[in-house]
Amino acid sequence: MRWTDIEQLAELEGALFPGDAWNRQSWWSELAHRPRRRYAVAEVNGQLAGYAGLDCAGEVADVMTIAVAPGQQGRGLGQRMLDWLLDQARDSGAEAVLLEVRADNDPARALYDRNGFEQIRVRRHYYQPGGVDALVLRTQLTEVADVH
Repeated sequence: MRWTDIEQLAELEGALFPGDAWNRQSWWSELAHRPRRRYAVAEVNGQLAGYAGLDCAGEVADVMTIAVAPGQQGRGLGQRMLDWLLDQARDSGAEAVLLEVRADNDPARALYDRNGFEQIRVRRHYYQPGGVDALVLRTQLTEVADVH
């Protein structure tokens, strides 16, 4: 995975998140001013097929997004990007990873379940404009010492 054309990224963002997408300028600003954030893209046949972002902010890293284009879903791209994000979190020294996912996104929830994420809370009516709930998930990257 590697960084790709910002225009393709903005186009995919618009297709995946209509009405709530970042524009080209937002992406450039994000990349220029957020050095602790890491991004990956997936390409298939030279076309942007998905992207993912991670905020490496200390002991707990935050998956900002894993997005796969509708025509590319079900091909393992989400798993490969999640693997990369988890490796980046470990490399940054994070002990755990948090993320939020739409409660009605069954394929994404299955991906996170397979990778050891556990639900820690629900954010009611978080995703707009439909008011869909978000599930906050967490996975531990390091062993937690059992103190007795």
